[in-house]
Amino acid sequence: MPATPDELFALLASQGISVSTIDHPPLLTVEDAKTHRGTIEGAHTKNLFLKDRKGRLFLVVLEEDACVDLKTIHQILGASGKVSFGSAELLLEVLGVQPGAVSPFGVINDIEKRVTVVFDQALLASPKLNHHPLVNIKTTTITRDALLEFLNGTGHPPRILSISAPVGSA
Repeated sequence: MPATPDELFALLASQGISVSTIDHPPLLTVEDAKTHRGTIEGAHTKNLFLKDRKGRLFLVVLEEDACVDLKTIHQILGASGKVSFGSAELLLEVLGVQPGAVSPFGVINDIEKRVTVVFDQALLASPKLNHHPLVNIKTTTITRDALLEFLNGTGHPPRILSISAPVGSA
């Protein structure tokens, strides 16, 4: 059974990581988030759950307005051939979340360590990051350093790569 938001918050607290969380209507897209989330300090993200031809899985975490060339991202990731989006079934199986709730917090459910977490370097310029805590009816603010600590603690040390296109180039 996938972890619940309360179990995630308990794990974070046990690691000495403090977060703040707000409730809101369900958010399925970046556009939904911009419309309904209100004012929350920090960078807001989009998360791409991708798989390559050999079945390797990647969770790519970017700033919500970042532009990405999905036809060439495999080269940056070091993937085997072009990547595609992982199915909703695979997402639930590996990260324990539904589409619209994808975030780095989902690695709490990836006990087999199948997913490689990749952060866009540009996103990490922000000291505070916002992610769904396993459900899309909440947004949790966490410091960049605390999120990296959490990921390392789950055995998912993130790769940090320059993924997004420079502003105005896409």
